[in-house]
Amino acid sequence: MKKASFSDYLYILFKWKKFIIINLIVVIAISTIVAFIIPKEYRATATIMIPPDTQSGLGGLTSLLGGKTSLSAMGSRIFGLSSTSEDVLLGILYSRTALVKVIDRFDLINYYEVDDNNYDKVIKAFSGDFAANPNEYGMIDISVVNKDPRVAAEIANYFAFLVDSLNIVYSIERAKNNRLFIEKRYLKNIEDLKEAEDSLYKFQKKYGIVAVPEQLEVTVKAAAELESQLNKKEFEAFFIKQQFGEESPQSRLVEQEVNLLRKKVQELKNSKTLSNYSNVLFPFNTMPDIAIKYLRAYRDVQIQQSILEFVLPMYEQSKVEEQKSTPTVMVIDKAVPPQLKYSPKRSVIILGASLLVLLFLIPFTFWLERNYKLSEFSNPLVKKFNAFANKVYKFYRMKHQ
Repeated sequence: MKKASFSDYLYILFKWKKFIIINLIVVIAISTIVAFIIPKEYRATATIMIPPDTQSGLGGLTSLLGGKTSLSAMGSRIFGLSSTSEDVLLGILYSRTALVKVIDRFDLINYYEVDDNNYDKVIKAFSGDFAANPNEYGMIDISVVNKDPRVAAEIANYFAFLVDSLNIVYSIERAKNNRLFIEKRYLKNIEDLKEAEDSLYKFQKKYGIVAVPEQLEVTVKAAAELESQLNKKEFEAFFIKQQFGEESPQSRLVEQEVNLLRKKVQELKNSKTLSNYSNVLFPFNTMPDIAIKYLRAYRDVQIQQSILEFVLPMYEQSKVEEQKSTPTVMVIDKAVPPQLKYSPKRSVIILGASLLVLLFLIPFTFWLERNYKLSEFSNPLVKKFNAFANKVYKFYRMKHQ
């Protein structure tokens, strides 16, 4: 059997050219009608962005509280008091809450012809006509497709308004929760600070001490001075005894002075309390206990004071954030009714249908040519189809000879 060449295939296509052309024209006509029957749709786009944070929520108030701006900023990072990200905005845009609000406002149930008021069906249909994506400039494009260009623009602009309003509600609710948490810790800190201050006050009142380090220094200096005076008097007493005798009035007088100084030195070193009340001096014997008690009480006050300096700016900021309702989204481009249609792409429909039919007609033509030349087939089904193919072939031959 002779192998078919490329020219043979071209001859078959040329022989069946009218069959191919007529069917192609019919398909082009049908696809053109369909392309023009499909209603036009328009896409409107609004562009939004997150405004840059030029100032923390507390601003100048933190400087009034001691310049703890860094602590306030740290609190914002920890608790997210002023944070908004693209992911949050996209989550709001695609949330069921936002989609249901849009569906109800623009009556999209009737637009998508959902008879049973099934919101899931409407959301599924609307999801193909709605898109929100970050663009190359770090902004978010909100696109809506609708048969009415005005409605498409209104829906896109409503989405921009909706994402801002819902984000404000979300931010206020989040700030409220943060404020309640910080407030609880702040009130506990105030209570702990008061207890620490009361403990320090009771300690100071009990021992008559105001500043332990300074008073320790004064006590040591006083002890050194007494020791020095005692040594001088002992030398003086020795020389007086040598000069006037031990029983002389001068010797007895200086001996009394020596005994008094020695008693004071021993009292300061070994006694638990001083014989005369002093607001400055206290015995060496109780000095370690007094010092450690004072340091513990003073340390508790300092710790609670440091916590207060950290918590207070955060607490004030959380109260400000809870009351703040400033816009969280900036609209860069409002959507306007588009003048050019988005779909249908008629040329694509017509060319696509024509190419598909042509790809079908060419092998079908070879099949018709082959089966017309074949004799019989054992399969009855194939015989019937061949008979139909022969009739089609004869019809075209008769019409175009």
